Amino acid sequence: MKRALSLAARGKGKTSPNPMVGAVIVNHGCVVGEAHHRQAGQPHAEILALHRAGTRARGGVLYVTLEPCCHVRKRTPPCVPLIIQSGLTRICVAMADPNPQVNGQGIQMLKRAGLQVSVGELEDEAEQLNEVYRHWITTGRPLVILKGAMTLDGKIATKTGQSQWITSEQARRDVHCVRSQVDAVMVGIGTVFADNPELSARGSMNASKRRAGRQPIRVVLDSHLRISMKAKVLKWVHEQPTIVCTTAYASQEKIKILKKQGVQVWILPKKKGKVSLKAALSKLGKVGISTVLIEGGSTLNASSLHEGLVNQVRLYIAPQLLGGQDAKGLIGGVSPKRLEQAWCLVNPEMKKIGSDWLITGSIDQQK
Repeated sequence: MKRALSLAARGKGKTSPNPMVGAVIVNHGCVVGEAHHRQAGQPHAEILALHRAGTRARGGVLYVTLEPCCHVRKRTPPCVPLIIQSGLTRICVAMADPNPQVNGQGIQMLKRAGLQVSVGELEDEAEQLNEVYRHWITTGRPLVILKGAMTLDGKIATKTGQSQWITSEQARRDVHCVRSQVDAVMVGIGTVFADNPELSARGSMNASKRRAGRQPIRVVLDSHLRISMKAKVLKWVHEQPTIVCTTAYASQEKIKILKKQGVQVWILPKKKGKVSLKAALSKLGKVGISTVLIEGGSTLNASSLHEGLVNQVRLYIAPQLLGGQDAKGLIGGVSPKRLEQAWCLVNPEMKKIGSDWLITGSIDQQK
């Protein structure tokens, strides 16, 4: 099963909205077939492993990191019937599939066909590996990662708005790597005005070397549709899509212009005069986006945290102090009145990146 988990991890950033799955077939103590799911719409890990094993699968054992699928409302055939036909005698499953269309039904079909099925080997590791998938399939919304680059005293920009660059080149390179693994990057219109970001994944800090493999969808929250037609996030939309989320405040004429350029414009409900963040995330989830990296300013950071929509944080901290009440902090808005109302990180980790530190962790949703 450890080998199957290792194989599954090779699909990181490539299988969304599908889960990462690895499969290993063993017969008489020898591995006769193994594979991992490479991309949504392509054959599942079990099918690839069976194909590689061929007739050697008969009488063997399948180790798979996720319950084999049994439903037909998808682009690929269900795995369970082919597993039954293969002649395998035993199936070891790390975790059940939380998808309501599966969720134990695949396991029951295998058992009814006379196969021995065990569930739960290295289950914690399997669940952690597919944390994104589990969140998306059970909530209907993408898992949200809040990213920030700040000074040691929590400042993300000077009082004039200068923020480039607080952290080192190594830290920024790490951000580009993360962008290439998430489905979408989200910012508010304030960040577009202040920084005019491209929001692409680059292999180099040199802007002339823009594209580095998989690119995230760019999402801009702009309630009054004030975005400049010259903004970098509106460029290269045919190779890296851009979605602008707006409200009924938006000009119909500007909506037409943006759509003509290939930009997707979503008119969403308002919340306190701004685009409803929950509505935006719900619609992103419906179109198959399972991870969103928030790279906005203090206002968007505050809204997402106050609404309980942030699942993880990724904070890059530079060893410098900016000071000043007028410098911009990571989280805007109003501070909680009591310390026990602070957002707490679960299982925080820290590592050195260049001259900076990276702190990661999950947000305690019990706040």
